[in-house]
Amino acid sequence: MSTTADLEFFFDPICPFAWITSRWVADVATQRGLDVQWRFIALAIVNADTDYSKFPPAYPSLHGLGRDMLRVAAAARDAGGNDAVAAFYTAAGKRMHLEGVSASVFSGTPIPENLITEVVADAGLGAWLAAAATDDSYDAILREETELALSRTGRDVGTPILTFTPGTATEASLFGPVISKAPKGDAALELWDAVAIMARTPGFAELKRSLRDPLDFA
Repeated sequence: MSTTADLEFFFDPICPFAWITSRWVADVATQRGLDVQWRFIALAIVNADTDYSKFPPAYPSLHGLGRDMLRVAAAARDAGGNDAVAAFYTAAGKRMHLEGVSASVFSGTPIPENLITEVVADAGLGAWLAAAATDDSYDAILREETELALSRTGRDVGTPILTFTPGTATEASLFGPVISKAPKGDAALELWDAVAIMARTPGFAELKRSLRDPLDFA
């Protein structure tokens, strides 16, 4: 997949941190007129060899839901390009995070039966796309893009993965930033510039603190 985008953003719809980071990126893209290409990293594939017995019981079903949603996103891309993926991710994020589906599933509530069908409708896409959720032929592209993302950062990361100016001499990738609330306006631009500088700094690998504020999807 060739691109002349300013940024490639690799996401799994179930990840709340990826969602918040994506809203920050969307704000920056609007302010600066940037082209963001939405690409796939499936946590179900990243964790294919994981012993789920060591994790909360909801992890397998949530990871599976993320894979199913990404299958639909891949079908949406085939049908309507990057804009269709953006619309699907926006609708999925609203249901999963703003409306609390992800948190409720994590707490033990079953995944809503018609969730993906409703997300496709909310995105304004063709209803037929929902059938892709059970079509494992799309897993090849999910694996391809997941492996591509991890090849750019190393495997000991999560979502999202960002690649600045892909395909150019200044291409640089990072996992994150992991933020609990998306900055807006000038603050969003300041964070963007800082992250881009860190990504392009030779030898830079990690900057982290484990203390986190509560998630704020507003």
